[in-house]
Parts: sequence; C-alpha cells; structure tokens
Amino acid sequence: MMALENGIPDFNITVTGNPARPGIVFLHGFLGSGIDWMPVSELLDDRYRSILVDLPGHGGTWLPAEAEPESFFSATVDALACKLKSSFPGPLFLAGYSMGGRIALALLLRHQELFVKSVIVSASPGLAKDEERRERIRSDDGIARKIELNFEGFIDAWYDQPLFATLKAHPLFREVEKMRKQSSPANLAASLRLLGTGRQPSLWNELKHNRVPVLFFVGEKDVKFVEIGHQMVNLCPDSALELFPGCGHTLHIENRGLFVERLKAFFNIHHTSNKQT
Repeated sequence: MMALENGIPDFNITVTGNPARPGIVFLHGFLGSGIDWMPVSELLDDRYRSILVDLPGHGGTWLPAEAEPESFFSATVDALACKLKSSFPGPLFLAGYSMGGRIALALLLRHQELFVKSVIVSASPGLAKDEERRERIRSDDGIARKIELNFEGFIDAWYDQPLFATLKAHPLFREVEKMRKQSSPANLAASLRLLGTGRQPSLWNELKHNRVPVLFFVGEKDVKFVEIGHQMVNLCPDSALELFPGCGHTLHIENRGLFVERLKAFFNIHHTSNKQT
C-alpha cells in the first residue's frame, strides 16, 4: 500500500488506456477500490485514459493513525487535487460513485480549474445541518465497530439495505460481494470514521458556485437519491439529472452498457460555458 505523510494520503492509482487521450478520473464507493472501475475503463480505452484512484483506506492507499477526523475529508480532497495536477496535466474529466461521488463533488467545486466535465453517481453534497452531521458520525461509529467485530456479518447486513435490492438481484452481485469480503476491516472502519457523510463539510451552499458542466446519475429505484438529485440540480448551475430505468444505487454495475453510453455521450459533446472542451 502507498504510505501517507503527515496525515495526507499518497494515492495509489491505476492508469489504463492511451496516455495521449483525454483522462477520466474515477473515484469508487465505500468498500471498493479503483479496480472496481476496470470493466468501465475497458470500454473506454479506445477514446480515453482512465485514472482509477484508490481512496484512503481502500485498495492500495493507507490511512494514517494520526489523521484528524475534523479535517481529513478536506485534506483528502486537496491532496488528490495536488496529485492530479502534478501527475496528470489536464484538463480532465471526473466521475465518482457514492462515497467517491461525494469526494468528486467536493473536488469539482473546490478545484474547478482541473476539470472539463463531471458525472456524479448516486451521491450527495453531504448533510446541511450540524446536528445531522453529529448524528451521522455517531451512526457511522457504530457501523465501524460492527465492521471490526464481524466483517462478514456486516457485509451481509450492508447489502440487505433497500438501496442495494436491485444489485442483490443482479447476476454480478456474488462477484461484487466476494471482492468486498477481501478488503481490510480495520482500514474500512477507519475510512468510515474519517470520510463518512458526517465528516464531510456540507457542500449545499457551494453548489451555486459551480461553473463546470455536471450530470447527476441516479437509479430510478434509488428514491432517496432521486430526491437529492432534483435538489442539487435546482441549486447547481450547468447541471442536469439523468435517471437510469430499473436501477438502484449501483447503476454503473446494474446497467454498465447504458452507463458507459451516457457517460461517453456527455463527455464527447462540445459544451459552451466558461470552460471549453
């Protein structure tokens, strides 16, 4: 795994595709790793270079014992921006799912100069109220303890959540479940305590400052995030919401072909704004 210095992540990154092509930065969800995006990147290799990032506590990126919970989310966003700027001169495209979508949205809003366009999948701008965040931190601490005490039991309970009902019925579910059970419980628990929704600064008031074209992808059966998606589009300039029929939270797995088709269509369209593709 990649080491961390002074509490700042040194990201493990896998790159596929032609280095001469435009780059897409992919950020995975909780429990996953950059390799989760490999089946998508393989469908894009003829036209793009895929930059598959392991987020802290996942894949090959360590979490530091001395990390500060109150600042780690923002530090992660800024460290990733610095890494991308130095290693992958852009401009770049950006795609993030769930936890990776929250980080991608923060990255987009705080470092808009790095990106041409972005796709945010099944994600939110965080929780608007302090008390909501405090309650979520307490909840995530409880979940982290379950991960440490009985990891396989946690995985079973995690995928019993309604938002994963369509994934559980999908032919790829057993493959996904097997991959998740190979992860490090200690790293995942620490990641949840540091990068969970309760630790994320609210981005609701920052949405109005967006100047980068963005699409919010949501599965039509993911009711909570459909509503969040509508709210974000109402606040976020140069944005739109796209629903995926028959899909839940993991729409990029449940209908990979449609996901790639819509992502390519959006990224390939010349878009007139304050930034040019």
